[in-house]
Amino acid sequence: MNSESRAGSSIARRAGRPTAPLLSVASIASAAIGLLDESGDFTMSELARRLGVGPSALYNHVAGKEEVLARVRELVSDRIDTSVFATAPFFEALYLWGRSYRDAFARHPATIAVFATTPLNGAVRTTEMYEHVVQAFLDAGWPDSDVMVALVALENFILGAALDAVAPAEMFDLSDPDDAPALSRVIQSRRSTAGGRRASDASFEAGLEALLTGMRVRLARLAHPGLGEGGPST
Repeated sequence: MNSESRAGSSIARRAGRPTAPLLSVASIASAAIGLLDESGDFTMSELARRLGVGPSALYNHVAGKEEVLARVRELVSDRIDTSVFATAPFFEALYLWGRSYRDAFARHPATIAVFATTPLNGAVRTTEMYEHVVQAFLDAGWPDSDVMVALVALENFILGAALDAVAPAEMFDLSDPDDAPALSRVIQSRRSTAGGRRASDASFEAGLEALLTGMRVRLARLAHPGLGEGGPST
């Protein structure tokens, strides 16, 4: 074999060798969210195995698990629609935002518990999402001191609703309805009036409507401190 043939054979062998997996921050975050969906948590070693690389390879792209979680948070929050605040009145936009927020986390319910104890810092796009929402509160006349009170109250309900959206439909079913006849009766009534609508959807819509109604009242009281003194009427 002449030198030209040997060179061509060497090039062919190199071209045919399997290449190492191409890593990026996006591919790492995507693999991490898959592990969270499957088991609720992950280690960096497990993440490396999922991607087919050694653990050290991950650290060429991310500083550690905290940064991975920040990127995962962005993947989830990217699906939360903040554009509605530019096109709809505040409370209508808040309703639409709440629905998209619930749907985003219902797709990845395991992330709820993780993010409840993970600082927001580092999740740039998620921070931008919050900035849009907070600015909408301020533009609607909400005082600075009460924006996070209202926002976190909404989030608490929305995230609970995201878990309910993926809960088994028979959560309240009883083997013997006579054990709790009132409970059994209202469960049956809900089924007969649902009309094909999921119970979790109906509960979410009812809860969100009630929250937004209460927030309208709260905003009015904050704007006029003397209004409704003495607490809610009975």
